[in-house]
Amino acid sequence: MAYRETEKMRQRKAEARKRIIKCTYECVAEGGFRSARITRIAGLAGVATGSIYRHFESREDLFAEIFRRATQREVDKVAEALATPGNAAERLESALRQFAERALKGPVMAWSLIAEPVDPKVEEERLAYRKAYANLFEQAIREAIEDGCIPDQDARQSSTCLVGAIAESLVGPLSPTQRDQGAAPRTENNDPLVNSIIRFCMQGLTGTRS
Repeated sequence: MAYRETEKMRQRKAEARKRIIKCTYECVAEGGFRSARITRIAGLAGVATGSIYRHFESREDLFAEIFRRATQREVDKVAEALATPGNAAERLESALRQFAERALKGPVMAWSLIAEPVDPKVEEERLAYRKAYANLFEQAIREAIEDGCIPDQDARQSSTCLVGAIAESLVGPLSPTQRDQGAAPRTENNDPLVNSIIRFCMQGLTGTRS
């Protein structure tokens, strides 16, 4: 008689997988991907180390899953900001501010998503993450051009420039070296760093100085 997995067993496996994902996410948020050791994750999740590989083919696959989940949260927040009331340029500014402020409030996870050296599978997810942001910004830029809020320009190219500029500007403040030296980012909404980043990005889009 062929082996048949019971509903109870399927539920237990699903719950174990959820615990593994939750504990891995917490480990990454606490110390980045490099500090997320499989043995520690297994201990926190209450499973045997080997059982993790019954849910994920490799450590890379587990980390890629965590990266997808973490980045989707951030992309969704930017999408929400772009859907708020206001003209297209104002919504773009709001979305850029959302990106920067959330990164500075969660510097360890933000560093992991933006700049931490990672395995190739996770790097693939990072490229997809940047593309998702660029697609959102591209649509908003097109709307801003149509509304007459910003000059006509190559919306696709401008969107990739926005993603690159804001990500690169955060690398230094988010880096573990900076944090270890006690130069932790401030988190106030009027943080001069955030305002400087937004000003640079908006000036690049509008061609004017605020």
